[in-house]
Formats: sequence, structure tokens, C-alpha cells
Amino acid sequence: MMKSHNFAWIKFLVLFLFISTGSAQWGPTQSRQNAITRAIESVSPAVASVNVIQVKRYAARSPFGNPFFQQFFPYELYRQRVKSSGSGVVISPDGYVLTNNHVIEDAVEVVVTLPGGEEYDATVIGTDYITDLALLKLDGHNFPYASLGDSDNMIIGEWVIALGNPFGLFEMSNQPTATAGIVSAINMDFGGRDSGKSFQDMIQTDAAINPGNSGGPLVNSLGEVIGINTFIFTGSDATRGSVGIGFAIPINKAKEIAEELKNNGQIDRSYNTGLQVQPLTERMARHLGISRTSGVIIVEVAANSTADKAGLEPGDVIVSVNDQIVNNADNIKDIILENDLRPGDRLHMKIQRDDKTYTVKLKLGKLENSYW
Repeated sequence: MMKSHNFAWIKFLVLFLFISTGSAQWGPTQSRQNAITRAIESVSPAVASVNVIQVKRYAARSPFGNPFFQQFFPYELYRQRVKSSGSGVVISPDGYVLTNNHVIEDAVEVVVTLPGGEEYDATVIGTDYITDLALLKLDGHNFPYASLGDSDNMIIGEWVIALGNPFGLFEMSNQPTATAGIVSAINMDFGGRDSGKSFQDMIQTDAAINPGNSGGPLVNSLGEVIGINTFIFTGSDATRGSVGIGFAIPINKAKEIAEELKNNGQIDRSYNTGLQVQPLTERMARHLGISRTSGVIIVEVAANSTADKAGLEPGDVIVSVNDQIVNNADNIKDIILENDLRPGDRLHMKIQRDDKTYTVKLKLGKLENSYW
């Protein structure tokens, strides 16, 4: 009986202490904080509004609006200065800013605004059209900067936050807008989408991404940048807003591009395979006694090249590269371009030799004359 009474008294004391001390430490504001709010608080100071003046080129139609007069008044290209804005993220204390290439493309002036309203004239260090990334530099030091995570370690379904400047709303309060969602999918490949751009291993999210969010960070619940928001799918051509399908460039890829832009100002995509090839025709196949009549035949292998070291020989027929059927050299070059492969990366080739099929891994080498 005594023990029961003592236990009740202890419970009362614990509850009293929790209420009296806990209420001071965990008031209404603190109790609403969570991983999402902490991540936003951590990264927001490094999120930038990227404001640009671009030179756009337009084609002028015949002033009479009649096809007959078009031969006398042909289309003329003219330029016009246009203001636009996007987003970016500061990635180092010395003021390097990562954004999308399409945000600053054709820009004659780039001004970066940081939370609080302070503006900086930005220098374009380098751009890369193919991956749609650009690196800017602000003059100064001790800038707030974001922590970059590991995009190879994402979990489908984990919480993420998109931060940026949708529709220019950054200017309303001099701070970025935040939207939350999850990682919907990873490793989304779009090949040579959008006139030669290569979007590989993209992150899909349902966090709302709208015009102006381009170039801004996609952040995980630890406050780490795991992607650069780049484009969205919309419901129709008339709808420009988010429908919950947005895509971000993985930060590991973005870090690689940013480092090369920082060091060289551009991305070097020259490569060498050590091969000379030509399409395999029926006539050539009969002459050489080859059973198949499609593919690419190797006519020369450079000595000591990566192709030579991979064991490829003249007369081998390349049937497919990276599981894609090839019929000429341009097919192989397109595969390299679409996957943004460079020296050190490997091609998986299926070849036929003496009516037997083999799989060969060909490492891309540095560019040399006479071979691609």
C-alpha cells in the first residue's frame, strides 16, 4: 500500500517538472518546429534570386500579313532586351553560385539578390548548355552557403523542399519561397531532350516547382542540397504552373560540372575511341563472309588506344552500344552525347566476331587526331 502511494507521488513530481520546465523550453513556436522547418531555416540564407537582362532574338513577319508580300518583305531577325529572373544557390563562402544555364543564357547583365535584399553584380564563370548548368561568382567573402549532400544516397519517398524565386515572388519579401514534397522517383533519363540538352539520372519530385524556381536548390530534411530544380511537366501548353511533376539535376552531377567550370571556364567533351568504323552493307557482308548485314564494322584500330586495349579488332561488327542498336558512327556519337560521357567513362558494346557474339567494355580516351 505504501509502495503504491510512493509511486503515485513520484509520477506527480515528474509531471509537475515536465510542465513547469518543458513549457519554458518548448513553447508554442518550438513545438511546431520539425525537420522541414529546420532545413528551410538552414538553407534559406544561401538561396538567391538571379535577375538578368537577356538579349532575345525575334523574327519579324511581313507588315502586310499576306504571304504574297512575304517575297518582298522577308522575315527579319531583330534583338530585344528582356528582363527575366530565376533562382540560384550559393555553394561556397567565397561567393560561387550554382544555377541553370537557361536562367542566364544570352544575358548581358546578371544581378544576384540574397535574402535581406543585398544585391551583387555577378560574373559568369562558365556555362554548360548540355547539362543546363551555370556557375556565377559574387565579389566578396564570408557568404552564407548551403551544404551539398550526396544525391547517390537518396530514398524514394523521403521529404524534400524546393526553394527559390517562383514568379519573381522573392522581391516581395527578399526571401525565398519554400514548397515541400517527396522524392517521387530517381534515375529518370530524358536523353537528348530540348535541342541537345542531356538530362540523365534526374530526380523527380512533387514539391511544387514553378517558373522562376529554375536553378534553385532541392533540399532534403537534413538541410542538404541534393538537386538543382530545372524543369517541370505541365498539364497542357496553356498551363505553366506545377502539376506535381518536377525534375532536378542530381547535386553530384552539378558539383562535377561546377568544379570543371570553376577550373576551366568550360566543359571539355572531346574524346577518343581509337576506332575507325563504317556501316555494314549487304555487299560488304557478302565480300567478307559475314552472316549479318546490319551494324557497324571496325575498319581500323589505333595501336595502344583504349579500343586496342579492350581487344577490339578490324572486322569486328558492333551490333549495339549501351543496349541500343547502331548502324553508323553517328549512332554511337549520339549515345555518347545523350549520356554526357567523357574520357574515363565506358561504353558497353555487343560485337560479332566469327559468328560469335561478345560483350566488350570500351573506355573513352582523350582526343587524338584521325580517330573519334
